[in-house]
Amino acid sequence: MSPTSEAAHGGRRLVIVESPAKAKTIKGYLGPGYVVEASVGHIRDLPSGAAEVPEKYTGEVRRLGVDVEHDFQPIYVVNADKKAQVRKLKELLAESDELFLATDEDREGEAIAWHLQEVLKPKVPVHRMVFHEITKDAIREAVANPRELNQRMVDAQETRRILDRLYGYEVSPVLWKKVMPKLSAGRVQSVATRLVVERERERIAFRSAEYWDLTGTFATGRTGDASDPSQLVARLAAVDGKRVAQGRDFGADGRLKSESVLHLDEANARALAAALADTAFGVRSVESKPYRRSPYAPFRTTTLQQEASRKLGFGAKATMQVAQKLYENGFITYMRTDSTILSDTAVSAARAQVTQLYGADYLPEKPRVYAGKVKNAQEAHEAIRPSGDRFRTPAETGLTGDQFRLYELIWKRTVASQMKDATGNSVTVKIGGRAADGRDAEFSASGKTITFHGFMKAYVEGADDPNAELDDRERRLPQVAEGDALTADEITVDGHATKPPARYTEASLVKELEEREIGRPSTYASIIGTILDRGYVFKKGTALVPSFLSFAVVNLLEKHFGRLVDYDFTARMEDDLDRIARGEAQSVPWLKRFYFGEGEAGTAASGGAADAGNGDGDHLGGLKELVTDLGAIDAREISSFPVGNGIMLRVGKYGPYIERGEKDQEGYQKADVSAELAPDELTVEHAEELLAKPSGDFELGADPVSGNQIVAKDGRYGPYVTEILPEGTPKTGKNAVKPRTASLFKSMSLDTVTLEDALRLMSLPRVVGTDAEGVEITAQNGRYGPYLKKGTDSRSLTEEAQLFTITLEEALAIYAQPKQRGRAAAKPPLKELGTDPVSEKPVVVKDGRFGPYVTDGETNATLRTGDSVEDITPERGYELLAEKRAKGPAKKTAKKAPAKKATTAKKTATKTAAKKTTTAKKTAAKKTTTAKKATAAKKTAAAKPE
Repeated sequence: MSPTSEAAHGGRRLVIVESPAKAKTIKGYLGPGYVVEASVGHIRDLPSGAAEVPEKYTGEVRRLGVDVEHDFQPIYVVNADKKAQVRKLKELLAESDELFLATDEDREGEAIAWHLQEVLKPKVPVHRMVFHEITKDAIREAVANPRELNQRMVDAQETRRILDRLYGYEVSPVLWKKVMPKLSAGRVQSVATRLVVERERERIAFRSAEYWDLTGTFATGRTGDASDPSQLVARLAAVDGKRVAQGRDFGADGRLKSESVLHLDEANARALAAALADTAFGVRSVESKPYRRSPYAPFRTTTLQQEASRKLGFGAKATMQVAQKLYENGFITYMRTDSTILSDTAVSAARAQVTQLYGADYLPEKPRVYAGKVKNAQEAHEAIRPSGDRFRTPAETGLTGDQFRLYELIWKRTVASQMKDATGNSVTVKIGGRAADGRDAEFSASGKTITFHGFMKAYVEGADDPNAELDDRERRLPQVAEGDALTADEITVDGHATKPPARYTEASLVKELEEREIGRPSTYASIIGTILDRGYVFKKGTALVPSFLSFAVVNLLEKHFGRLVDYDFTARMEDDLDRIARGEAQSVPWLKRFYFGEGEAGTAASGGAADAGNGDGDHLGGLKELVTDLGAIDAREISSFPVGNGIMLRVGKYGPYIERGEKDQEGYQKADVSAELAPDELTVEHAEELLAKPSGDFELGADPVSGNQIVAKDGRYGPYVTEILPEGTPKTGKNAVKPRTASLFKSMSLDTVTLEDALRLMSLPRVVGTDAEGVEITAQNGRYGPYLKKGTDSRSLTEEAQLFTITLEEALAIYAQPKQRGRAAAKPPLKELGTDPVSEKPVVVKDGRFGPYVTDGETNATLRTGDSVEDITPERGYELLAEKRAKGPAKKTAKKAPAKKATTAKKTATKTAAKKTTTAKKTAAKKTTTAKKATAAKKTAAAKPE
């Protein structure tokens, strides 16, 4: 009898899933007899600190949470915030007859299920329930056909967790000591950071090259239309048979890669154009080839992240958050998958919609099958697709906003994957003519026509390069034939410059990691989130820019932990971990080799462990040996980078700065560098400008009243002036004296502010006068500009100068006006970005209490590091709003009044005391009664005859 049938005959079954949202959806499908509860993710993990480690463990175990001396035994503890949930699960299990572990069907989900079983210690039958979509049929099928826990998957996930703990807990402290506190290192995050840094190094080393060519507009002599244009635009391809150099022909050093091409400079290009002014041109050749394009495979995790970034402006994290909601609410299949496979049910559903929406002409005879492209792909999930055996169109879902847009993307891609190829023709036309100076010039034009759009009717993939031509773009050329005469209407001279390699975006970094087989696709979103949160990388538009801090971190890792950030080594580690998951390798020997080195791990028979090194025949030290020898790491050297002209960039405790010369010596210069400056923008010229700017304290003179020295400084929140108090002035306690301080006006600068300016600034707030009721009105300079204050009533002033000039009459006139609130009082936007594609409302940049932010009137998102009001693009604004929506509303923490706490505590104490008193009285009375009874019994016994 199946579990579903048994449920109908009584009994109680506990089903544990990972999230409350999923629990709610599944409960509706299972009905009576089933209790569905969430574990809310992991319920236990390795300890986050020594305080969480049980007292019986000592030494390294307390620091690492892993007993490296005893086969890397992990020490698991129930998370503090999950203890209440564990108690609830135990209580529910005590009332149940069966347990179904219904966590996600991947390694992490399998590990969560195992941890639940280990902690709950069920005495009832346990079933592993797996499904890849949350529909009524899929859930009932999963209940009816459970399986056992897959211990190999659990072991593989545990090995990953231990490996990442050892890596992070051993290497991160090195960064704290040698670079900066609170940094972190990780098996994949450090490699991802290195990729971004290396791309920036390429940009810094890049030297641009200038090259020129010609564009000719040729008339065919016919009246054209949309299908047969009258003009043909072609670019100069060759001169005297030698190909004209284009951008791809130049190296990063700005030089030609080969001498077999012709490099035209401006003078030569203009001379050639002039010589071709009266040339007779003709069509030399017309080459036509059939064009065919097949549809793209259905989405897997990484391709979904890439397309959502390109088309919707979503970051990887936002994409996964929205996809998680779609999955939990039953709209799509599981969103963490390496697979492009569609089930027979899904193929049938897609093909049915192709016929219904586009007609039978767009349906291929046989279903399309997509082979997996990801090496060591995880479990046999399906691709990401709409759930169910009949796909709901986006309009039928009732979804809105980001969820609608992502569902529509998935739906279109899935349907398109089962459609016919797009077909057409590609044409190349070559046009030639001899210039007046005797040189032969050949122009070339390429065109493409699509005669049958096929799958492109439903979906066209985006591109990382915004200038790239998409697959459905047609370029129609006039219908010309070899030998046709052409007239040059215009020949223009075009100058170009090669560009440095583009920075990674989230989409292109995900693609790079996957192509290098580093990490798992399911973790890329969290990896990118980590390097952003740690300050290793920040965003400039959609580009990922490495911070100067990341340069220091990567520099240290490359020089002293080279293997740990080596791309091939990291990929080989991934292979080894996958072999452990398949049962082809053993966890403990592999971990021994990685941690202790070659001498501790045994031989290659350990199942791939011998490959955990760098592949050569030399002795391979383990991680422990690498982090023990820290004396060779020069903290100053790894955080220093030459800029040029004797200028060095240094990454210090309080941020990046540049200096020239030796400290405390004549000619020494130093200047702070903005943490938001992209490293490739710190040129020698910019560094010289920073050093030329005034820095440090500027002595303005003595206050004629107090005699205290007044100085101007550049502080964390901008330039300001302050006074230097005499030595011995108490700084703490009742008699403490605080120095007068005031921020400079926006119109002032450190190198021009005078003593008089400073004294006026420090005289604020200024008493303007009193109103009719005797309430004092003051003029003050605040964080958000100049304002008047009367009691608790504040009014903004339009100009800073008014602080010193406004009269009482003018102030009273301002207060006589009704106070503007809400939209009427709002400042005008700093920048308009356009219409948000989700809310369809105008997006603007505003200045808020915590800095500039983007808003569409419904959602607000603060600008991040690297974003500026001047440079922010509409796409970046939409991305920030999408990420904010994906997070959902902020959780409000209820605050209890301290007085009530005190009262409650007092009442509790009183009740406890009263209870103790009552208990004591009862106990005493009981003892007295017992004593009396005993005495009476003795007397009775004495009175009885023997």
